[in-house]
Amino acid sequence: MLELVDAAYFTPSTGQLCTLQLPDGSALPVLVDSVNVKAQYRNPYAPEQQRLPFIVTLTAQQATDFLEGPCAIDLPQRERLEGVYISRLAPLGRDPAGAYFQVVFS
Repeated sequence: MLELVDAAYFTPSTGQLCTLQLPDGSALPVLVDSVNVKAQYRNPYAPEQQRLPFIVTLTAQQATDFLEGPCAIDLPQRERLEGVYISRLAPLGRDPAGAYFQVVFS
């Protein structure tokens, strides 16, 4: 299923809350901050019909110790995505107490 997901799958959820189901079974509400297509990172030898790489950035809506790992994502009005690898980002000028994440689809 993940190989069929493209940026358009996430774009309608930009600015909306969704839920990450963390590996320990807990739920973490996150805001979908942005969806950025990274066409320059496309494999030049990939078939034309292969999706373009993209990155989804997320901001946790509560404190969390979660750093990275496979999660499920529940987006509004979308099917649950299982096995999505989420990685934590450094705050880099944002609130250092916040938790920021990304999902990279290549």
